[in-house]
Amino acid sequence: MLAKPYLTAHYEPVPDELTAHDLTVRGSIPPELSGRYFRNGHNPKPGDVPTHWFKGAGMIHGLRLRDGRAEWYRNRWVRTPALDGAPLLREDGSMDLTASIAGTHIIEHAGRILALQEANLPFEMTPELDTVGPYDFGGKLTTAMTAHPKQDPVTGELHFFGYSPIPPHLVYYVAGPDGVILRQQIVEGAGPSLMHDFGITENYVVWLDMSVIFDHAEQSGIPYRWSDDYRPRIGILPRSGGAVTWFDVEPGALLHVSNAYEDESGRVVIEGPRFDRSAWETGWKWWIGAPGYPSSPNGGALQHRYVLDPQVGRARETMMDSLITDFPTINEDYIGRRNRYSYAVAFPGAGLEGVGILKYDNDSGKSELAATGAGRIPGEAVFVPAAGATSEDDGYLLTIVGDAASASSELLILDAHDITAPPIAAVELPRRVPGGIHGSWIED
Repeated sequence: MLAKPYLTAHYEPVPDELTAHDLTVRGSIPPELSGRYFRNGHNPKPGDVPTHWFKGAGMIHGLRLRDGRAEWYRNRWVRTPALDGAPLLREDGSMDLTASIAGTHIIEHAGRILALQEANLPFEMTPELDTVGPYDFGGKLTTAMTAHPKQDPVTGELHFFGYSPIPPHLVYYVAGPDGVILRQQIVEGAGPSLMHDFGITENYVVWLDMSVIFDHAEQSGIPYRWSDDYRPRIGILPRSGGAVTWFDVEPGALLHVSNAYEDESGRVVIEGPRFDRSAWETGWKWWIGAPGYPSSPNGGALQHRYVLDPQVGRARETMMDSLITDFPTINEDYIGRRNRYSYAVAFPGAGLEGVGILKYDNDSGKSELAATGAGRIPGEAVFVPAAGATSEDDGYLLTIVGDAASASSELLILDAHDITAPPIAAVELPRRVPGGIHGSWIED
């Protein structure tokens, strides 16, 4: 039987939970880094072989940094009903929104730490990564919740959504800074597509209704597939209320958004790594472990920019780079506003043999690549502003890097202003950390 790539090598699950204190640090941890770095990912229990990478049980890996020290590391499964085998669909066909994998992302909002998986309710965690239980915003969240909510850095509001293969396909929510849901709206006109991410600007919410759609006949992993017949669109919904304006775009799929904003002409810009059909189907082979899968989970997503002009009702699409990338991040103080810099993980292909962290400069059009070395695979790079920051890239990038040769991992702290410089600090972790998905810095 062919080994599943998401269960082997860098992605091989760890079999247990552990806690370690007073970790070894090389270099100096900046004193303003006082908080917790949490990263989520799929880690099936021993003996469990999920049919798709995205279906493995969620496990959080966390580090506590304070006063220039790495006080602890711990890893914990998110203890949901699904961890013990509860199915998403009950015998009567209804959906159990608490039967979550909870393995995609982890965020903090209004004092709650939430582990997220887009087919289910969030699961609340303690600062020490114990599981509190499912969270439904006081009963006001009646659908699943995206794993990619957006917090407006000006208003403090949390924007998120739930999508479904059955109507209503898309429901939009806004929670205030206190965590109370202020708005719930069915987004008319959305279809049964895979909406993993979205964008917000100062005045709009940006929806991705593109070429990967629900198909109950798809049995290879999760019930979604590429469709050449579906009409791919991007929609903008006024945050003040009203109807969606849809823009036709070329066939494609965006799993992740770097950022969205409005330019000086009032056009809406959205950026992120775009899959074409070949890239999607190549990546799918890795995600399900089909013969001919590529060397990494990314089958060929390339950074693209879409410019949506409400005045003329047309969209313009531009490829920004030929490198294969995913897991884009920015300084989150610029969510929904024009950002100069973004960061991503670069994968093998397009002339790049290794893996590294990439920094884009949207003003100059230039990019910098920080290779992490042979057999050293980084994860998503989370931006943390420096104390007294005066520029957008004045801060740090935090990423967990796995070393294949030594079967070890470390947390790297990079200077976001110059990512090619030697790391400011490296925290040696007490175990190998499997390749994961998304994470957050949660400041004290």
